[in-house]
Amino acid sequence: MSRIKFRRLDGILLLDKPQGISSNQALQQARRLFRAEKGGHTGSLDPLATGLLPLCFGEATKIAGLLLGSRKAYDAVAALGVTTDTDDADGAALRQRDVPPIDDARLEAALAPLRGRIRQRAPIYSALKQGGEPLYAKARRGEVIEAPERDVEVHVLTVTGRQADRLTLRVECGSGTYVRSLVRDLGEALGCGAHVTALRRLWVEPFVSPRMFTLAQLQALAEREGEAALDACLLPVEAGLGGYPQLVLDAEGARRLGMGQRLRGSWTAADTVAVYGPQGRVLGLGSVDADGLLSPQRLFTWAGAETGPEPPAAQ
Repeated sequence: MSRIKFRRLDGILLLDKPQGISSNQALQQARRLFRAEKGGHTGSLDPLATGLLPLCFGEATKIAGLLLGSRKAYDAVAALGVTTDTDDADGAALRQRDVPPIDDARLEAALAPLRGRIRQRAPIYSALKQGGEPLYAKARRGEVIEAPERDVEVHVLTVTGRQADRLTLRVECGSGTYVRSLVRDLGEALGCGAHVTALRRLWVEPFVSPRMFTLAQLQALAEREGEAALDACLLPVEAGLGGYPQLVLDAEGARRLGMGQRLRGSWTAADTVAVYGPQGRVLGLGSVDADGLLSPQRLFTWAGAETGPEPPAAQ
């Protein structure tokens, strides 16, 4: 098999991750297909899960952390009556219980405490790290693990379908929320236990109506129309910054920012702003303090492409 010649490539791919592979495996397959030198994903999906996995190539990896912390939406199928060691269908069954009669009132009473700002215990089989090592690695060795608890935000948790002992759930949540944990805790509140049998990520802000591509679609496109058609599937870096305040600089301001200098202006204070040049291309991320002083945080390589003699720094 010929060696892949990787290339510099900047952009965001909205991948429809297939079931049965990890997020990193999906990333590496896409990276090889695009021949991208550098790539990263924006938060893991379990191997069981499908759906939106934004992949960042090249300079777009600098905003991956922002996308990781974004609001997300899922459809999940919960099987009542069985708990597993992974809280999903990929794990081994731990306990089986009869499912009691569940009317709408009882179901709503179990759902209500799982909405809003809640304290959630992560699954034992998760990528969270303890002592620098993922919990799943410890669990696979048979170590006794006390999974950590943390505060998470659940904006929406509703039942959209019900058939026998299975519930279909719509979940909208903030960063760090485990849908598997929500299903596990819902099952315990109902007195019978539960686990996830199917999970699909629908969107990640700011990509709330995403046009996703499967790996099979991308492979077929590359074979049929070539690499240029493949590259046309990428979104620009700017597409990932739609939820942040925009600050536009003139040519001189853009030049100074590209040299890493701070700038003063009549700007509104913000922890994170997307800074654009006069031609409409994003230059990087910055912060603005209460006095209107813009400080660069992360600049893209093209921000400093054209610089001249260093002007005086902002006072």
